[in-house]
Amino acid sequence: MSIKSFFRRNLKKNKPIFIVDNSEELDNLDEELSKADIIGLDTEFDWRTTYFPKLSLIQIVANSKLFLIDCLKIDPSKVLKKYLESKNCLKIFHSVRSDATVLSKCLNIHSLNVFDIQVADKILTQSNIRSYGKIVKSFFGIELKKSETNSNWLKRPLTQNQIKYAFDDIDFLIEIYGYQKKKLTKIGILKQALSKSEEEAVLGNSSLKKLRLERQKNSLSKKDQKIFLWREEVAEQENVPPAYIFKDKHIKHLSKIGIEDEFAKKKILKILGDSLTTEIFIKRFL
Repeated sequence: MSIKSFFRRNLKKNKPIFIVDNSEELDNLDEELSKADIIGLDTEFDWRTTYFPKLSLIQIVANSKLFLIDCLKIDPSKVLKKYLESKNCLKIFHSVRSDATVLSKCLNIHSLNVFDIQVADKILTQSNIRSYGKIVKSFFGIELKKSETNSNWLKRPLTQNQIKYAFDDIDFLIEIYGYQKKKLTKIGILKQALSKSEEEAVLGNSSLKKLRLERQKNSLSKKDQKIFLWREEVAEQENVPPAYIFKDKHIKHLSKIGIEDEFAKKKILKILGDSLTTEIFIKRFL
């Protein structure tokens, strides 16, 4: 069954579904977004073998309509940049840092004026971070199937299960925001949720090396941090995951190796596994 026939057979009662994979559909999306003051977003991507993520889909809910943008077939950056970077349109996410990271690195779009339902949920429930599926279940009693989370989003055609999964991930965003906003406003902490959401977006919009260092900064010495950032530079140049250069556990080992160690080169080569990279490391850090 084709994607278009799937759409025709699976239209939701109150939310028509649209696929955006050509310039005409992108223009239609542009027109729809120009009329919206609040939209919900999610992304699907692959990030297993590269330094930068590979964007597959962007899902948007706006004006009670669901849109699926196939980023392997159309570049939506020019259209989306107007709205995602606008302070006049509120963007609803679940875990905005992740999506902001993908959007900024793949499309050079820096998300502004955001609300993160995961952040709001944590504030309201005073509990640990909850998945989108658990938040949806708590509000609507609906059990979302998450079997496609780790599926191959770069393969085409997309399966029916992938399409359903992608739309489920945005279908409830604005409704949940509405409920959360009422609760947050009632107890006077809406600004706190908005501020925390913006902080998460800022982290996602920052460089990958800064974002990754922030997660481990407190456990690393100044030399550790320099080695960490050097690894990021090498990984970025080669467009591979940093762990492909060397794993985190080796940072402190490399940091402790000194020029006075007669086996320094041998130890470094054993960790890095490449003579040229080893020579570069020695010149830079020993």
